[in-house]
Formats: sequence, structure tokens, C-alpha cells
Amino acid sequence: MNMPGMNMSGMDMGEMPMTGMYGPYAMTREASGTAWQPEAARHEGVHVMRGAWMAMFHGSADLVYDNQGGDRGDERIFADNMVMGMAQRALGPGSLGLRSMLSLEPATVGKGGYPLLLQTGETANGRTPLIDRQHPHDLFMELAGTYNVSSGNRSLFIYGGLPGEPALGPPAFMHRFSGLNVPVAPITHHWLDSTHITFGVLTAGAVVDRIKVEASVFRGREPDQDRWNIETPKLDSHSFRVSVNPTDHWALQASYGRIHSPEQLEPEVNQDRTTASAIYDGTLGDTGRWEGTLAWGRNRNRPGHLLDAITAEAAAQFADRHTFFARAERVEKDEFFLQPDLRAGQVFEVGELTAGYRYDFWRRDHLGLGIGAAGTLSQIPRTLHDTYGDSPASALLFVHVALH
Repeated sequence: MNMPGMNMSGMDMGEMPMTGMYGPYAMTREASGTAWQPEAARHEGVHVMRGAWMAMFHGSADLVYDNQGGDRGDERIFADNMVMGMAQRALGPGSLGLRSMLSLEPATVGKGGYPLLLQTGETANGRTPLIDRQHPHDLFMELAGTYNVSSGNRSLFIYGGLPGEPALGPPAFMHRFSGLNVPVAPITHHWLDSTHITFGVLTAGAVVDRIKVEASVFRGREPDQDRWNIETPKLDSHSFRVSVNPTDHWALQASYGRIHSPEQLEPEVNQDRTTASAIYDGTLGDTGRWEGTLAWGRNRNRPGHLLDAITAEAAAQFADRHTFFARAERVEKDEFFLQPDLRAGQVFEVGELTAGYRYDFWRRDHLGLGIGAAGTLSQIPRTLHDTYGDSPASALLFVHVALH
């Protein structure tokens, strides 16, 4: 049965509050892995209760026509998607939580990924890197368990996943409202939140009111090209994160991680990653809401370059039907060319500006259906105009379905 007052499209926590998996606060504060978002943010999904268990389910999918412009562009139809379930109950002196997240993108996107100008990272075949394409997510994005013991406004917690997400970076882009409405990944993904699918994670942390301190050990290697399986866990990397939610509308974090051999095709390269981010969630009149995120990431490759990235994104929704979104990115990358090209390994600073709109024309019970469009202008340095063109323009048309 649906829990009274718990429709996730606008949760009213007053009648039967569902506390977080990591501490004595509202579950709306929690996002991907153990990351925090503003407590005022909405979750989309359905809450149910069975005996001692409280559970939440949500999911979304986009059927996308993708036309990436310029000389390196391509076009394709694909479907991104994910479904997530969480369950929680009292156990002994604390609370036990279970989390799972699945995706059919290995079939609906495929090993080769979808066209996305200026995107880099991972591989489709174990031999060549993906360039100007975004890899699909794995079937198993998260299979994790949690346990916390609370007293007053304080708690201690542990989190373990195979796969899971370590304490590194802001919430993953498909879990923050400012980013989830764009049906393609940010080109800063591998500077901010690429560790959100990690095969082997253990995290321990402490919460004191609005402050959380946590540390993780995890497998540094990113998922390989076989997206259907669960890979062998290792604990060869570590990270630390401090999160502060000074009010219900703000979520701040700073984190550092030492990642062992993240790229399959460059096994000798390790990486130090530093991130900082701020998320704000606010209201617009009586029926509107908006959220903005500003995030910075730095990858120090050892051996290799020091590379920075920054993302600013925002989304506004009115009357649960009209959603406007935008994203601006700037990133330094050295992966656009392969040997024997003389530009292989050179650093280029590139950027993208994306804006779009979605209209949700049908909403019934806990399902919604919408249609949207987005456009992107890529910012290319003059030295790459012969390869990408002057200012490539890309377009997306998509149908969106969500559990709300």
C-alpha cells in the first residue's frame, strides 16, 4: 500500500516520516550512494510499507534521437534508463538499509555508447578508447547494504556495495534534479562522479546534525566493456568527503580520492581526484521549484597532466508539467587523439552549453510521460577547428517516462 502523505512528487513527511539510511534526518537529504542533496529537494517515486519494512521505488527512461554536429558528429536513436529500489527497517540498536539500481542500457545503448561530442573515458572493446561517445551504464549499477546507529541528531553508519559508490564527488548526475533532466551525460563526468559504479566499496562515516564526515576504500578501475556482469571486487583506492547542509535548501561537499588505475587501457596511470560542489534547491511561486549545481573537479594523473573541469547546471519546473534546463561546462582533456597523431596526449580546453525544455503531457497515479528537446553548442579551440569544425551544434529530441 502507498504510505499516506508520501507521494514522492512532493513528499509530505509529516504523517509518517521516513528517515535517512545514514542518520536521523529526512530521507529527502539522500541522493546517490552516501552523497547528500538539499533536504528540501524532492524525490520522485513511490513509497510503500510492508510489515517492518519501508521501501521506495523510482525510475525513469528516455527514448532519444541524438544528432551530434560537426565533422566528428554522428546521429543515433538510443534509450537511457534506470530503476532504483530502497528498503529500510529497524534492526537491533540501529537501522538496516538495502539499495539496488539497475539499467538496461547494455541493450538499449550498447557497448559502443551513444554519440556525444567531446566526451571521453572507458572503452567499448577493450582495445580502443571511447572518444566523442558516452559509454552505457552497467546492468548492475548498485547493490548495496547500509547500517546506522543513531542517538539524537548524531549517527554512525557503514555502507558496502558490489557495485556501489564511494564517498567522492557530488551526487551522480542522474540523481540531482539540476542534471537528471538532460538526457545525455555531462562531458565533465570523469572529473566529478564517474566512480558512481564501483565494483567493491566500503564506506564508514559519522553524522552530527547537518555535517557528515566519511571515508571509503574501493576498487579504482572503472567498469570494463562487459556491461552485464559483476566484476571482481578490489579495495585498492581510497577517498574522503566532508558534506555540510547549512540549511534545508543547501548541500555542500568537498572530497578527495586516490584512484588506482582507473582506465583499463592505461593501467599504469593512477589518479588523484579533488572535487567541491554546491547545490541549492528553491521554490518558484506556489507551483514551481528550481535547483542549481556548481561543481569543480581536478584530476591529477600520475604520470600525466593536471586537468580541471567545472560544471554549472540548473533546472526549473512549473506545475509539475513544464521543465526548463541548462548546463554549461568547461574541461581540460588530453584524450581526443590516438597515436600516431602528433596531437595524441596534448591538453585542449573545451566546453559545451546545453539548454532545453520538456513538457509532461500525461500524469496518472505514479507515472508521467513527456516530450522534450535540447540543443548544444560546443566550444572548440582554434587548433581543433580542422577536426571538429568551428562551433559544432547538436540537437536532442526525446520522450521521457518516469515513476513519480
